[in-house]
Amino acid sequence: MNAEADILERADAAFAEALVEASDIREHETGDHSKRVACHTLVLARRFIADQHQLRHIYWGALLHDVGKIGVSDAILLKQGALNEDEWNAMRTHPEKGHRIVAQIPEMNEAAEIILSHEERFDGSGYPRGLRGEQICLGARLFAVIDTLDAITSDRPYRKGGSFELARDEIVKMGGIQFDPLAVQAFMAEEKTLREMVEAKCMQSRDPAITSSTNKNNERSMP
Repeated sequence: MNAEADILERADAAFAEALVEASDIREHETGDHSKRVACHTLVLARRFIADQHQLRHIYWGALLHDVGKIGVSDAILLKQGALNEDEWNAMRTHPEKGHRIVAQIPEMNEAAEIILSHEERFDGSGYPRGLRGEQICLGARLFAVIDTLDAITSDRPYRKGGSFELARDEIVKMGGIQFDPLAVQAFMAEEKTLREMVEAKCMQSRDPAITSSTNKNNERSMP
C-alpha cells in the first residue's frame, strides 16, 4: 500500500469510529452492540473471504449498520413504549439514511451497501428494497445472523439476555426465511468460537484485517 492510500485508509477508519461514537452518545446500547456485531461478523466472513480489503469493508459495514439512526428523532429513537405505525415508518428509514452518510466516504461503497441492506431478509420480506437471496450482499447476509445472536443474548433494560442455545435455535429455525442457509451453516460451524465471544462480551476485534488500520490510528495519536 502506498503512503497516500495508507493515509486515506486511516482517515476512513477514524471517521467510521467517530460516527459510531456519535451514535453511542444518543443511544448508549447501540455503540456496544455495534462493536460486538462487527467483531463477530468477521468470524463468519473469514469462512468465505480471504481478501483483507473485503474483510475491512464487512467490519465497517457491520460496525456502522445503525448509523442512520442519527437521522431519526429522539422522540422516536428513545421512546420507552411501543412505536406506532408512523413512528415505525420513520425508524425504517435508517438504512437509507446510513447509506447516504457512509457512501460519501471515499472507498467505503461496499460498507455502505451492507448498511443499506442490513434489514433485508433472505425470503424478500425485509426492507428497504425487498431484496431476496443473493440479491442481498454477502456481508449483510452474514451480519443478519450475528445481529440476531447479539439481540437475543444481550441484556436490555426490560429483560435479561437469553441463552446462546435460545439464539442458536432461532437462527436455525429462520434459515431460508430470514437468514441465508449458508450463513446459518457457517454460524453452526463457528458455534464454539462465537459462544466464547458472546460469553466474553467481545467488543474488540483482533482480526489482522482490522487491527492493522486501528493500530496505526492509535500510534498516530500517541505523544
